[in-house]
Amino acid sequence: MRTNCVTFSHRTMTQQELLAIKQRFGIIGQSPLLNRGIEIAVQVARTDLSVLVTGESGVGKEHFPKIIHAFSARKHGPYFAVNCGAIPEGTIDSELFGHEKGAFTDAKSEHKGYFEIANGGTLFLDEVGELPLQTQVRLLRVLETGEFLRMGSSEVRKTNVRVVAATNLNMRQAIDDGRFREDLYYRLNTVEIRVPALRERKEDIPLLFRKFASDFCNRYQMPPLSLNEEATRLLQESYWRGNIRQLKNTAEQICVIEMDHQINADTLRKYLPKGESQQGIILRNQPQTNGKDYSHEIGLLYNMVMQNKKDIEAIRELLGADCFKDETKMHREIGDIPQPTITIAQPEMAARKHVDADDAEDVETSLRVEDSEKELIKKALEASAGNRKVAADKLGFSERTLYRKIKEYNL
Repeated sequence: MRTNCVTFSHRTMTQQELLAIKQRFGIIGQSPLLNRGIEIAVQVARTDLSVLVTGESGVGKEHFPKIIHAFSARKHGPYFAVNCGAIPEGTIDSELFGHEKGAFTDAKSEHKGYFEIANGGTLFLDEVGELPLQTQVRLLRVLETGEFLRMGSSEVRKTNVRVVAATNLNMRQAIDDGRFREDLYYRLNTVEIRVPALRERKEDIPLLFRKFASDFCNRYQMPPLSLNEEATRLLQESYWRGNIRQLKNTAEQICVIEMDHQINADTLRKYLPKGESQQGIILRNQPQTNGKDYSHEIGLLYNMVMQNKKDIEAIRELLGADCFKDETKMHREIGDIPQPTITIAQPEMAARKHVDADDAEDVETSLRVEDSEKELIKKALEASAGNRKVAADKLGFSERTLYRKIKEYNL
């Protein structure tokens, strides 16, 4: 795949310059990868190029759009941050581009979108990879021409907005899967700033932990907290799947729960997910047999169930739903293949008040699959201490999909 990223010459900033920026924006660490990201942000700020900030969830991507805005000619203009993954698909176009009165049922008055109210400033689109394809088309147009239409209007409007986007997705994989437009990716990714994961900047982990622990101890009026050498080493060797967000959460738990604030490795280990190491992370609170944690197999099983569901729905569409009611006819159509043990009913079938006798078995099996999916989602939420974004990553969902399923299953 080709790329149109702009590469900047490496102008090393002085330690004093870097320190001043970190203090201003609340960034902690001395990692060369982190410093390089800050340098690129300052260099690209003087241009109007689109920037894509990439990195795992919880690494602190939100700091870099603020740096770019503050060092740009737009610094006196408006700055807005929009979490694209948290806005329902049905309203995201209205939020970004606005709507006219009567454009849809609840549009009782006209509404200005972010591209209109951020005119002359900077718009940070977080989780841009979660945008629906229809919205991606609109975004591409405004990036290329500066023009957009409010929903329900044919009047072309102009805007002058600098867009900085961020994502924790593998965008090339999203393009291959048809979930993200390739032309939009090239337009957003003129300059890429990659924010390193916490495990890639091990030297910063103790420093970050001390800062978080100090802040929480002061907030809760607790005595100072310190780690011994073994605990510090364990802290650095841990995988930190949730990155800085997880580290901060761990520091807060220890400050509040532990009476003895001289922390050793055994105490720290109680607050780390089981099996978390540089080799990978294993879901917490999963059943074990003979000392083995089967959470990884559970994750694989979940993916298999979902894939089987898709495959069976495709076969049903190809052969016709009636084929699944007649085992002999199905064997005649597709060969000597045993009837699948999992039969998926159409989504609306479970909601019917009256179900035909011929469909009862399909509904029962569908509910069993839904029960399995519900249980796996519950375990992922427990393992991530209720952090829905981390849980979505573990399950391979988008955050929007997980929100929908939580509401669907009343979790």
